[in-house]
Amino acid sequence: MTVTIYHNPRCSKSRATLALLEARGIEPTIAPYLDKPPSAARLDEILKLLDLEPRNLMRRQEAPYRAAGLDDPALTRKQLFAAMAKFPILIERPIVVVEKAGRRKAALGRPPANQLAIL
Repeated sequence: MTVTIYHNPRCSKSRATLALLEARGIEPTIAPYLDKPPSAARLDEILKLLDLEPRNLMRRQEAPYRAAGLDDPALTRKQLFAAMAKFPILIERPIVVVEKAGRRKAALGRPPANQLAIL
């Protein structure tokens, strides 16, 4: 089993999710998404695993969301992905992706216990 956490060490939910994984003996790959944002293709893949639309993965209260006018319903998925790549602080966190026996699942760590369903 391979586990990746898209992690922000300054976020309490992200730290709690990482601790939950480690307490279960899981050593995840830590993806510091603020330093290296996922590509549009990877974001699309994650959203499909989560069964969410781009805005459901965006932190709408962040200043870049308002400043960039990302609440405009005319914006395309591609434009929203570009905004998340440009302003990775907009990406909700943490996200855990589990790959096991050729199958992939993902969960958003809000609350951290959400991860238990995919492990």
